[in-house]
Parts: sequence; structure tokens; C-alpha cells
Amino acid sequence: MPDEPILENVSVRRRMRFGGITVMGRRRRPSGTPDPLPRELRASGRAWALAALLVIALWAALDVWEQTSLWWTARDLDVLQWFESIRSASATALAEAGHALGSVWTYRPIRWAVIGALVGFKRWRHLIAFLASVIGVQWIVTTIAAVLGRSRPLGIDIIGDWEGFAHPSLPIAALTASLVGAALSLIPLGVWRTRALYGSSLAAALLGTSRMYLGVDHPTDVVVGYLIGFAVPFVIFRLYAPETVFPVRYGGGNSAHLLIAGRREDAIRHAVRDQLGFEVLDIEPFALEGSAGSTPLLMTVEGNPPTKLFGKLYASSHLRSDRWYKMARNILYGALEDEVPFSSVRRLVEYEDYMLRFMRDEGLATAEPYGFVEITAEREYVIVTSFLDGAQEIGDVEVTEAIAHRALESVHKLWICGIAHRDIKPSNVMVLDGDVYLIDNAFATIRPSPWRQAVDLANMILILSTRLEPRIVYRIAQQYFVPEDIAEAFAASTSIAIPTQLRSELRAYRKRHGVDLVELWNEITPEREPISIQRWSTNRVTSTVRVLLVVALLLIVVDDLFGGGFL
Repeated sequence: MPDEPILENVSVRRRMRFGGITVMGRRRRPSGTPDPLPRELRASGRAWALAALLVIALWAALDVWEQTSLWWTARDLDVLQWFESIRSASATALAEAGHALGSVWTYRPIRWAVIGALVGFKRWRHLIAFLASVIGVQWIVTTIAAVLGRSRPLGIDIIGDWEGFAHPSLPIAALTASLVGAALSLIPLGVWRTRALYGSSLAAALLGTSRMYLGVDHPTDVVVGYLIGFAVPFVIFRLYAPETVFPVRYGGGNSAHLLIAGRREDAIRHAVRDQLGFEVLDIEPFALEGSAGSTPLLMTVEGNPPTKLFGKLYASSHLRSDRWYKMARNILYGALEDEVPFSSVRRLVEYEDYMLRFMRDEGLATAEPYGFVEITAEREYVIVTSFLDGAQEIGDVEVTEAIAHRALESVHKLWICGIAHRDIKPSNVMVLDGDVYLIDNAFATIRPSPWRQAVDLANMILILSTRLEPRIVYRIAQQYFVPEDIAEAFAASTSIAIPTQLRSELRAYRKRHGVDLVELWNEITPEREPISIQRWSTNRVTSTVRVLLVVALLLIVVDDLFGGGFL
């Protein structure tokens, strides 16, 4: 046994050079320290949560100590008596106009306009957060009002319309929640959202002043109603639809692509440095148009010379989208062989990293895996690989017979190694120095069904056929596959098995040349009965029943919301 320990302190940072890349030594994150990008309310969210706690403390004090309740009521009446003393015909007319802001005919159209806009932009997460905000605020206020049972101001001449108990003020809370929810769900983060939030507070202040002038509400009713109407949407959006994961933005772009600048960029730099040992010099989004299930990144790391690495940012939003997509496809078409959703983002990146290493070990042309890093536990991870510098998508190069050979040879190697890629499309087929690389291996599988392998072959042949004469592609394909294999591939090739990007190219090809490539390949290959993927199973039936039950429940909830005046 050696006298000195073999392992050094893993927290000590050491600089080394490996393959031209400077590696600084990985450093373990001590227990109890936060993630690089922790999930938190931040200062503003904590401030509103604290305000809510103070309101709860006030309610407790008013309920427990009668003297406290009497003192607050007296101060409220002092303010209302002052308003009563300055009443005039013109001021009353202005107050009645401001009082209209609290009408259901004011905030209900706002709510429906926001709902319509969110549905139109397909921002389902923001829609749920908005509905939860306005419904939650109204439920909280009506419940508290029923429990406390505070009457309208006594000893004051009430000259405005009112309904129900006084505390908290429902019109103030309803209007504030509607305006704040609209700002958080429709306006991008920045100066205009800040102005909209100030405008929401101004509208609430105008309504509150009008209601106090008319003798309808106590000042504390107004203040507490405003705090509830502002704090509840703020906290719900910050926790359920945080800006770092679900940003509000316009002008195109894919909702799967997360914003990198700011706190997230700093977190990625920190995580890559500590967990992989690479000092990141620059990060930028890369090739976003070809990615729908992650946020691809190009990272420059310290080296001699500086070296480029490729990263893919996965988040819980990507995982949820994949689950919804697979559930919908299961209901419409049945489960496609062994296709199941991943249980967590961690499992997704672990699996892709494993598949990259397995394919590399089997001698397949793919990017070199360097591992993955944790940005936020169970929510965000970045998988890091070598960057194929100079590589181009197959759609951006002139496809020669030599490239067609390499492409079909790669599918043949997949068959030999017992692998199915499951997502062969133009953006996942890269050409570098005459070699063909298959990337984006997150959904690849080992020991797949023959149907899966056949679909891979059909998709690769269709990619080549949009760029090279189909009969030339057929001649080359027969050097790697027998005609019966090719016929089987197109017997299994239905619309649902062809990636969206490739389907778009096939439609464009048919429009230009008047030829349906799938039908053409079925004609030139040996005759084969189509392979059906309509698979009825217990899982498909139960999934369909669950969705129908949820739809029925939603219809009941919507009916109750209309009946209860929430919408």
C-alpha cells in the first residue's frame, strides 16, 4: 500500500493540454451549493411572496386581536371620511367613470382577448399560467371574503354600486390579475413589459381611488386586493412559466430554442468548466433551423489554437413536448414499435451520450462525445461533442455518386451493428471531406425491430433521390442491400414514418418534377404488400380513454367558470 493517497483533492484545479484543448481539471460541486442555474423566484418574486405573507399575518392579527381590528377599521374610516368631505358633482362623475374599470365588462374582454392571443400563438404554457392566475385570484378573494365577512364601510354614504363582502376587493384583484397576467404572457421581457406592469398598477390605483371616493371599499380592501391580484400571477408565472425556459418573443423562431444570453450563458460556462474541465471562451446558438427538440450550441473553448465544440441544450420543456407528441401519435396511429417517452431530461442526455459512445466504439462515423453537464438538476443539461468543423448538411452540397455510396454504406453499417437511427433527415446527415456523418442520435436504439431499420433505409434513399437521379441511387443501393430489402423499406415507408423536414422536401420535389418519389420507388422495386403501422393495443385504448375523460372534465370546468363569473 502506498503511503500517499492515489487520488488527489478533486477540488484542486490543474491545467493540462489534451488533443489541443486546455483541460483545467474537473471540480466537484460541494453538497448544499446551488446548481449553475438554480430555479428561484429572484428578488422581485420573493418580494411579492413576502407581501403575500404580510397580508396573511395581517389577517391573523385582525382575527385574533379585536383591538387591532378596531384600530384598522378606524384608520380606514378616517380616509373614507376625507374622501366624503371633498365630494363634488364633477369629482363624482370622474369617480363613476373610474369605477367602471372594475366592471366584469372591462376585465372579461381583457381575459378573452389574452386567451385568444395565446391560443393563436400556441403558447399553451402561458395560457395555463394565465388561467391559473385569474381563476386562482378570484377563488382566493371570494373564499377569504366569505371567511372574514367584512361589511361595507359603516357611517359612510355609499354612492357606488357594490356586491358581496368588502375584504379583499374583488374588482381590484380581478382587474389587476387580468392586466398583470396579460403583461407576463404577451409582452417580451424588457422596458415595455415594465411599462405595462406600471400601467396595471396605475389602473388598479385609479379604480381603488374611485371605489374609496364612492365609499364602496375600505383602503385596506383596496390594498390587499391589489397585492393578491399582482402577487399571485407573478409567482405562478415565475414558477410555472419562467422567462429563462418559456420566453415571450415574436418574429419567428422555434419555441424549442431557449435564450442563451444572460444568466443561462454564465451557467453553461460555469458548468462546462467545473464538470468537464473546458474553459469556454464563447457560446452562440448554431444551426437552429434544423433542430426542433433542443437548442444547439457552438462553443469555443481554450486551447492552442482555441477549439470549437458542439453542444445541445436539453430542458424539461423539450421532454414535455416529446411526451405530448408521442402520446398524440400513439392515439392516432398506435405505438411505433418500441417507442416510449423518456422519464426525465437526465435520462435523455444519459441515453444520447451512451449511444454516441456505442456508435463510436462500433466504428460508425459520428461526433466524438465528451460527456454532458448539469445546468439545473432534473431540468436543464448540455451534452457536449466534438464539432465537425467544415461539415455541411447533405442538402447544402452537390451529392455525387461517391457521397451516395457513403450515405448508403452508413445505413448498412447501422444494420450490421444492430442499430436504428430513427431520425434520418437532411439536417441529421452531414458531409465532411467526402465522408457522411449521422448526427443527433438521441432517439437511436440498439437491437431495433426490422421495421425500424427498414424505415432508416427508406428515408436515406429518399434524401438521396431528391438530389440524385433515383435510378442511379437504386443501382448504388443494390451494392449494399438486396432488392427485397429495398422493397421492404418502401413498403414500411408511410407518411408518419418520414420526418417532417423530409416530407417538405418530397412535396417540393413533386411540385417541381411532377413525380411522387415514394410511388416511384414502389414501382421500380419488387412488389411488396404495404406494412401497416396501425397497432391497436391496451396502451392505445387506455390513452384514448384518458384523453376523452380529460376533455369531458375540461368542458365541465369551463361551464362552471362561466357560471361562476370567472370568465
